[in-house]
Amino acid sequence: MSSNFTQNSSEDVLDLTLRPKTWDSYVGQDKTKNNVKIIIEAAKKRKDQVEHLLFYGNPGLGKTTMAYLVAQEIGADIKITSGPAIERAGDLAAILTNLEEGSVLFCDEIHRLSRTVEEYLYPAMEDFKLNLILGKGPMARVMELNLPKFTLIGATTKLASISGPLRSRFGAIFGLNFYSNEDIEQVLERSCCVLNVSVEKNALKIIAEHSRFTPRIANHLLKRVRDFAQVKNKNLITKEVVEDAFLNLEIDRLGLTQNDKRFLEALVIKFNGGPVGIQTLAAATAEEEATILDIYEPYLMRIGLIARTPQGRVATKMAFEYLGISSSELPKILF
Repeated sequence: MSSNFTQNSSEDVLDLTLRPKTWDSYVGQDKTKNNVKIIIEAAKKRKDQVEHLLFYGNPGLGKTTMAYLVAQEIGADIKITSGPAIERAGDLAAILTNLEEGSVLFCDEIHRLSRTVEEYLYPAMEDFKLNLILGKGPMARVMELNLPKFTLIGATTKLASISGPLRSRFGAIFGLNFYSNEDIEQVLERSCCVLNVSVEKNALKIIAEHSRFTPRIANHLLKRVRDFAQVKNKNLITKEVVEDAFLNLEIDRLGLTQNDKRFLEALVIKFNGGPVGIQTLAAATAEEEATILDIYEPYLMRIGLIARTPQGRVATKMAFEYLGISSSELPKILF
């Protein structure tokens, strides 16, 4: 199986090394895994192409890994691209015409495809044909190109941003969920074996609890803790090593960073706990709206520190308790 995915650093290579290579080593997302395997097995029995698949969910939950495993399961080449990389119809034509029969095309951030490119993609997905318009005005003509049969796998963090016509052309759509701490521990155990790192069980549990329910973050934290252990000449990562590493990285018991706390403090202290609109919060914290929506909010909402209302974002009672602030203190802080 080949790929046009390029590695830009040793860290990228390491991330690829930690990526599960088999369904059995892919921890979590059991319902999605089972459904995808059924789709693949049914296509094999029909001797047909696997339907186009769309995976959505927060970053780091395994959408790309799922695409690799689908390609491996059907013994196909996988080509990697992304929505922002396909700017014009010509870019799409270059990618599609270079596919081989039965191959897999993985498009990350597919919600960022332009509407013009989408229009060209529709017949490619349905009929494996590409209709290019040559020339302009009265002299324009349509050239139809036959494409090899392929499976498009799209990945997105924003399902609602994908147009209805594009969504409807996928044979199946699957959402990937946040992981439990128990599943994260299994992910970390496998990563420790791959990295040849010795870790105490209680140390793994602490890393899992700080991972924001996301395997990618868990692996990144494991690598940072490993760095601290190596610098201190520790052959075994203990609870004390992990706690020292997180203290230096400024990651607290809930897995919150200084940026998370700054966002939470703005909501609680500056705006008396809300409700506050996203634009106002972005201005107050000097963060982009997309950063708040994609990075801060999902986790803070999951652990119950903030909530969305029709009027805006509000801090929960747990947020006040976390910051050690009572509502009676707020007027003194504000004024």
